[in-house]
Amino acid sequence: MPAARLSSLRTSTTAQLTAPTVTPWSPASTATPRKVTTTMGKKKIAKRSKIKAFVKVFNYNHLMPTRYSVDIPLDKTVVNKDVFRDPALKRKARREAKVKFEERYKTGKNKWFFQKLRF
Repeated sequence: MPAARLSSLRTSTTAQLTAPTVTPWSPASTATPRKVTTTMGKKKIAKRSKIKAFVKVFNYNHLMPTRYSVDIPLDKTVVNKDVFRDPALKRKARREAKVKFEERYKTGKNKWFFQKLRF
């Protein structure tokens, strides 16, 4: 399975994008973890170590590929373009991404993946 390519969004991630059945632009589905800080107390660290993942569709023009890649195996049958049509499938895809991200975060591998990119 090929490694996932990391991309930096060139716009704000606060905009809610919906995925119509046919888009006039090429869509890219993303699944990323939220920011986690470690400069807090033990209780706060344990609470903040729970990663909230999201699955959205972005236009390729708003993504900037980087040289970094990570080998988190997301199941392509769960996280695909059909999840945007059914809310239950989207919930399942978010849960799948959350489990994989938390598993990788707790093992301590790829620490740079859970930090803000510097460039």
